Amino acid sequence: MAGGDDLKLLGTWASPFAIRVKFALALKGLTYEYAEEDLASKSELLLSSNPVHKKIPVLIHNGMPVCESNVIVQYVDEAFAGPSILAADPYERAIARFWAAYVDDKLLASWATILFRGKTEEEKSEGKKALLAALETLEEALAKSSDGKGFFGGDNVGLVDMALGSQLSWLKAVEVMSGEKFIASDKIPLLAAWMARFSELDAAKVALPDVDKVVEFAKMRQARMAAAAARAPSN
Repeated sequence: MAGGDDLKLLGTWASPFAIRVKFALALKGLTYEYAEEDLASKSELLLSSNPVHKKIPVLIHNGMPVCESNVIVQYVDEAFAGPSILAADPYERAIARFWAAYVDDKLLASWATILFRGKTEEEKSEGKKALLAALETLEEALAKSSDGKGFFGGDNVGLVDMALGSQLSWLKAVEVMSGEKFIASDKIPLLAAWMARFSELDAAKVALPDVDKVVEFAKMRQARMAAAAARAPSN
């Protein structure tokens, strides 16, 4: 990997947003220092680097912090040589930004409802419906954006690929924990093939966490949430 710039990434290993930045850095062939944050006891560096939201990820480049995952990815694309993440055409860049936001707004929210936010079986069921609807919409977007090529970015991985790819371990964990197959080749064949293709990328192998580890983490989080709910006073 190339170096020369002082790069430090503040994140947590399971965060799709930190995973997204790791992928971008790996794609560009950049070396960096990684600092795992304890979100229950945030470091002074994180609090001072992102004083507005106090969230990860934060990329610190030569002492200057950049916050918010999609902003960081676009900064990395513009600041460093290597494969382009965003297209040169302004319209294509706008479309990519739209679908990247859709992935975070709709896809992540739906699987988070299934695993964590849904308090009743009805709410979790609604999360599953929303997840399937989001995946079907992304199947159509992939058909249009890829122009018959391998990725949302065409021949090369782009911003939308990173936004969706950063959630693959979590999507697989949802399938394991729910016992249901959401990304099925008979229902969304283009997206299923894309997922297999993306997972084989060297940058994805570097950035994506082990699915079993994510499942274990999710179960621990569910247990903590259940314990906290049990301790909460009833009205």
